[in-house]
Amino acid sequence: MAMNFRHRRSDPPEINLIPFIDVLLVVLIFLMLSTTYAKYNALNITLPTSDSARLNEQPREIRIAVAPDGRYSVNRVAVNGVTVEALVAALKTASQGQVDRQVIVSADAMSAHQSVINVLDAARRVGLSRVTFAAQGSARDAVRR
Repeated sequence: MAMNFRHRRSDPPEINLIPFIDVLLVVLIFLMLSTTYAKYNALNITLPTSDSARLNEQPREIRIAVAPDGRYSVNRVAVNGVTVEALVAALKTASQGQVDRQVIVSADAMSAHQSVINVLDAARRVGLSRVTFAAQGSARDAVRR
C-alpha cells in the first residue's frame, strides 16, 4: 500500500459578499422604517394673537410709569402720593376689579429700586399677577434696524 503524499493544488478560498450585502440591506431597511423623524424646537412658545375689536372695547393692560423722584402715573393719570396705599387705590380703579389685566411697569433708569418694588407690592395686593417691565432698546440696536 503506497501512500500518496503529493500536495493537491487547491483553489484559493472565495469570500462570497452577496449574503453579507443582503444582511446589511435588511438591517438598513429595518433601521430606516423604525426611526421616527421628529422636529424638535428649542423653545415651545405660544405667539400672541390680535383681537382688535376686543382691544378697542376694553384695554387689557395697565401702564404704570415711575419717575426718578418716585412719583407714579397709572395709564397716564398721575397718582396722588408716593405710598403703596395710594398706588393700590389707583390700580383698583384702573383694573375695575378684573385681575387678568397685564401690568406694564415703565420705570426711569434713575428711579429708586424701592419705587419699583412698591409697584410690584401694590399689584400683588390688588391681585394683578401678570406684571412685565418695559425697556427701551439701546442706540446700537436702533442702528441695526
